[in-house]
Amino acid sequence: MPGALAGMRVLECGGGAAAGYATKLLADLGADVIKVETPDGGDVTRRRGPFPGSVPHPERSGTFLYLNANKRGITLDLAQPRGREVLARLAGGVDLLVHAIPPAEMARNGLDVEALLRRNPGLILTTISPFGITGPYRDWRAEELTLSNAGGWAWLIDVDAGGAEMPPLKAFGQQAHLQAGMNAAAASLAALLARQLNGAGGQHIDVSIQECVMAFLEMNFVHFSYGGRIASRLGQRLVQPWSILPAKDGLVFLLCVEEDQWRRFVEWMGNPEFAQWEVFADRFARASTWDALRPYLEEWTRQHTVEEIYRGGLERRLAFAPVSTMGDLLRDEHLAVRGFFAEIAHPEAGSLRYPGAPAKLGATPWELRSPAPLLGQHTAVVLAEAGYGAAEITHLRNEGVV
Repeated sequence: MPGALAGMRVLECGGGAAAGYATKLLADLGADVIKVETPDGGDVTRRRGPFPGSVPHPERSGTFLYLNANKRGITLDLAQPRGREVLARLAGGVDLLVHAIPPAEMARNGLDVEALLRRNPGLILTTISPFGITGPYRDWRAEELTLSNAGGWAWLIDVDAGGAEMPPLKAFGQQAHLQAGMNAAAASLAALLARQLNGAGGQHIDVSIQECVMAFLEMNFVHFSYGGRIASRLGQRLVQPWSILPAKDGLVFLLCVEEDQWRRFVEWMGNPEFAQWEVFADRFARASTWDALRPYLEEWTRQHTVEEIYRGGLERRLAFAPVSTMGDLLRDEHLAVRGFFAEIAHPEAGSLRYPGAPAKLGATPWELRSPAPLLGQHTAVVLAEAGYGAAEITHLRNEGVV
């Protein structure tokens, strides 16, 4: 059965995690995504890893393989006029073009917004950049660390101890870029739907990674708007227990701030004497004396496995949960029953397990159809589809354009 987006043609340029993830979401739902890479090394994520055995190899990067399954890959040198001509022809035959070329470099890479929309009036053109293509910061470069801080996210990362005294902390990986990818995919689909439903025609979508980060910070801006308050970093909580503690074989999250929850937890621990002390009389007192209470709770949690604490908490209606590692999740029975992880064989990297569908469509399924492309794997096929003859393709290859 074809995927939900079967028949949609998408062109991706510029590489990186944001554009790569935006088009991955579409490719996994059936869209035909053509990924454009530079001939001299390809996408930057090919060099990011992780690599099997920690040995770098451009065809074995876990990041690249995850972001680019289900896509077709071509090489194209946009620094050459002929490369930009090829790009323009390809862009004239697709529904959506997603790119992460910096604003200052868009025009000289053949990605001028007005020119592309003139050539293909129905084109949806989505650009992803650190700060958007307008404003005083438009030409500033920024990596994940900068963007996590520029959007205010790093300040709010929960360090569990130390609170505001600890420096801002970035989450692992390319989370800000992936958030931008999700927003770019959603906005692109909305524009395509508008084109179909009301004849809106093509349009340009400007995605700022900084603004995508700011948009998911929940009520933190409202805190400041209403009361001039800066949201807590949660290192020093107002109520306790609400923390991560060590178990016999891992870490476990404990949350029992309501008094009836605390009483059930105390009873489970065997009604220890310390639980009756006045300094631990209520959730606010337990928070103010957390440094004294925590060692007593740790002494108990260290005597039990994560599974024992989790299952025991469920039986007593306590909000306790395992702090799962990636290995825990790969072995998780629930995820196995739901078939979350998908396995796909790659000619260079071998067989790997990938995170699967974030949402399950009943009639038009998510599917891993093909592994990430080798560098330039589909160049000849894609150019032939665009009307280039075999001699022209050979000439372009000899000139280093593809």
